[in-house]
Order: sequence, then C-alpha cells, then structure tokens
Amino acid sequence: QVQLVESGGGLVLTGDSLRLSCAASGPTFNSVIMAWFRHPPGKEREFVAAISRDGGRTYYADSVKGRFTISRDNAKNTVYLQMHSLKPEDTAVYYCAADPLRLIATTDPSSYGYWGQGTQVTVSS
Repeated sequence: QVQLVESGGGLVLTGDSLRLSCAASGPTFNSVIMAWFRHPPGKEREFVAAISRDGGRTYYADSVKGRFTISRDNAKNTVYLQMHSLKPEDTAVYYCAADPLRLIATTDPSSYGYWGQGTQVTVSS
C-alpha cells in the first residue's frame, strides 16, 4: 500500500520556476516506479515524467523535455518535479503516481495503481 501527498503548487508567472514534491508512505518506496501526470483544464490527463526505481532512468513528455526534471530521494520517500521556464499551457492539476508492478516506466496512467490528491499549478501570462 502506497499513499502519496503532493505539495508545492501555486500561482506563478510565465518563465518562473516551481518545484513539486510528492511524499510517499509505505516501506516499499524504492521498489516502485514514480511518475507525474497533469490534468489541464478542459483537456485529458497527460503524462509528464517518470523515473525508475533507483532513479537511474527518467522519461519525459516532449512538451516538458528540457524544462522539467524528475528526481527522487529514496531515503526520504519523496519524488520531485522541478519545473523551469513555465508557460501558461503548463497550467494544470499535477498528480504523482506510483507503479509497484512494472520494471519499466510507462506513460499509460492505467498502469499506475496509486495516486495523490493533486496540486494546482497556475501559470499566468
């Protein structure tokens, strides 16, 4: 069982940076793939980034590549999403998700069995 709690969202201006955190409970954090998804207003939920169990491999959506960085600290049971050069189109509710079953991260949200409650990120122009 994994419980996830996101934090760090807020209202920022275009070009600003923001770091999201996702704290996980449970003894098996270092055995789960972690990911960030987002749900923009009026659109479908979309994949943002994922990270392997040991943090050695990361995956990004094309729309955030070069601007966002996913990382994890297994000692703190926390995954991060560092966001730079934010744009209005990054406005969304951001969710962290955990996949305890697979060895390789996927972009399919149905692969992730555990989700946080979400944190709002609003980028104003």
